[in-house]
Amino acid sequence: MSSTEQTIIDVVERVARHHPAVEAYVDGDERVSYWDLAVRSAGVAATLLDLGVKRGDVVAIRLPTSIEYAVTYLAALRLGAVVTGINPRLGRREVEAIMRRAAPVVTVADDGLADPSGVVLSRQPVNGAPSGDPFWRPVDVSPEDPVAIVWTSGTTGVPKGAVFDHRNLEALSQATGELSQPFDRRLSPTPFAHVGYMTRLWDEIGNVMTSVIVPTPWSASTALDLLESERITVGQGVPTQWELMLRQPDLDERDFSALRLIATGAARVPAPLVAALRRTFGCPVVVRYATTEASVISGTLRSDPLEVVERTVGRPCPTVEVRIADDHGQPVPDGEVGMIEVRSAAMMKGYLGDEQESPFRPDGWLVTGDAGSVDGAGRIHLVGRRSEMYIRGGYNVYPLEIEEVLSEHPAVAEVAVAGIPDEVLGYRGVAWVVPAEAAAAPSLDALRQWCQQQLADYKAPDLLVLVESLPRNQMGKVDKRVLTDSVSVP
Repeated sequence: MSSTEQTIIDVVERVARHHPAVEAYVDGDERVSYWDLAVRSAGVAATLLDLGVKRGDVVAIRLPTSIEYAVTYLAALRLGAVVTGINPRLGRREVEAIMRRAAPVVTVADDGLADPSGVVLSRQPVNGAPSGDPFWRPVDVSPEDPVAIVWTSGTTGVPKGAVFDHRNLEALSQATGELSQPFDRRLSPTPFAHVGYMTRLWDEIGNVMTSVIVPTPWSASTALDLLESERITVGQGVPTQWELMLRQPDLDERDFSALRLIATGAARVPAPLVAALRRTFGCPVVVRYATTEASVISGTLRSDPLEVVERTVGRPCPTVEVRIADDHGQPVPDGEVGMIEVRSAAMMKGYLGDEQESPFRPDGWLVTGDAGSVDGAGRIHLVGRRSEMYIRGGYNVYPLEIEEVLSEHPAVAEVAVAGIPDEVLGYRGVAWVVPAEAAAAPSLDALRQWCQQQLADYKAPDLLVLVESLPRNQMGKVDKRVLTDSVSVP
């Protein structure tokens, strides 16, 4: 990486000059090199400029994960514009809320939007834009210019827009550690509107990586086909996706020898899953931990023993500071549960239009909203979202801690835990369980005994609800609002 690179556009130019033939993206039958990526993004930038896009304007992209998405993103950055991605799976109400707050000048979308602001550009003009000069710079872009607005998942309320600039994305590229190596071929199975793509352009382009896109809708068989046929070196996916891939019947007949590691995160990673991935794919597994606002926090290493990968989210990534603090921001001793706070140059600049809701402390620490502890080796142990914590009989209970224990029970395929109001105890714990075998579903007594062997007795679930599947949001995380709102419990 050149020390003279100040913006993502600098990075694109360098890679287009020195590695023009390397594939940047593979999307089905379409392949685009880094030279073509630069040429196409310049052409689309001219189209956006004709539509009135100026430096500082917002361009919204409501497209599936695709080459067109990537081209439009880079095109907007050439103009000094800010990109906001809108996951096509979001509902009308969510989309309209984002559109009102972001106020895009142009929106690139597959379909029409209700009452959009600005101009709606269909996908076809992006594909049909004339080629441009790959080194065309219509405006001077500053490292402090905003690059992206990334929306939180909104599972606890209205999504907030986290704003990142070029320097944030550069800092993230310096913090990825062994997850990134030059010329990696990465599987891209999650929406490009997610922080996992929106903030990683500098890292991926700077390392001349090839991103292989899993078509929408995602399927386990297609993902496995791509892992094998495209000689993927870094297999990425959320735990749910890896669980589904492991259930495919022909795994023993496939060749995954190109894999140097499997990376997962974004949700709880059950210990049995980590062991099964190592055994099946024959490569190290790393677990990463981040939030939308922080973009990068911690991760395990390829060399870590299995128990570390199963039980922790590793140590802070390079250049990232992490502390465990109480409600007042005061550090707590090692091993004690508190709020996870982060400080790094990769953090967002702030929320779009929500300065009064800033999660930053006066000394610059970002309050993640997650609870956890740090052990004597400096590794982070998650115990769950602070918002999911419930108080049972005067004791704090974190569902993630219980889920990790219950997921190791042989009769449990999947589990989610949440608290429901109780007049006497304050809250009771409920475990929603997908049995490993329908004919041999676990009993509440069995699960309580299993839990009490490893945790305090008050953490054992009070109620058991057997379900065929767990509801999930667009990122594969269990939607506990659906469980607590829709599932009837006694």
